[in-house]
Amino acid sequence: MWVESRAAEPIVPLDIVARRNTALAITASLAVGMAMFGGAVFLGQYFQIGRGYSPTKAGLLTFPMMLGVFGASTVAGRFASKTGKVKPYILAGTVVLTAGFGLLATIDHQTSLVFIGAAMFLVGAGVGMTMQNLVLVVQNSVRLHEIGAASGTVTFFRSLGGTVGVSVLGAVLANQVADRIADGLRKLGVKPGAGGDAGTLDIGAFPAPVQEVVRAAYGDATGHIFLISAAIAIVGIVAAAFLKPVTLRDSLDLGDAPEPAKRDVPAPAAEGRALSGS
Repeated sequence: MWVESRAAEPIVPLDIVARRNTALAITASLAVGMAMFGGAVFLGQYFQIGRGYSPTKAGLLTFPMMLGVFGASTVAGRFASKTGKVKPYILAGTVVLTAGFGLLATIDHQTSLVFIGAAMFLVGAGVGMTMQNLVLVVQNSVRLHEIGAASGTVTFFRSLGGTVGVSVLGAVLANQVADRIADGLRKLGVKPGAGGDAGTLDIGAFPAPVQEVVRAAYGDATGHIFLISAAIAIVGIVAAAFLKPVTLRDSLDLGDAPEPAKRDVPAPAAEGRALSGS
């Protein structure tokens, strides 16, 4: 912040970040970033470890989320282009995103794949409606010469938020899994950490009762981290609600250009010049 405040042409202009719409868009982008990165990372891990699917099948099982992103971004983009309004789609998207996270918060290692697919679709639809539209809000809230810096700033903070979110949620998941596995092994009469490499995730090599303990631990812990994601997504709803409505620009920033010096001209000529400028 000290360097950027002194730079003649800062990479992250602090005056742009401090503006209302930009600050709110950055806040809402944190939830979107967490959905993009966290959803792909933790759901893939859930399907592989918690449900026992191969990496290929685990990737295919996340298709409903990608379908939601594709469909919602296409539909919301078309309507935003037609109406020139983007805030309604951002607000709706954050609500849908929160609902999707709320449903994922209820999953465990035995939850129906149909239910999980529906929840993933909602998460994807929420991301699709908000991700690019948040950038559009910022792009249409600044002057034309600031669009590049503003767009890069929002994208940077979205990626940063996703990275921090994955790190924090990953730490929570690791602690939850460790505690649940330890409790499960104690119930089986097995001393936690005894025998073998603790870092091995070849679950197929474990005895059947131990496999069930590990899968249950990962499945149940994954639902817990999505509960945290839902709580953070609520912040996105609040930020989207306070966004200042903007209309997609369809002209240059003529209003920002310096006005020409007034001269004494006949009335008809002045009127013609005014119409030409408008």
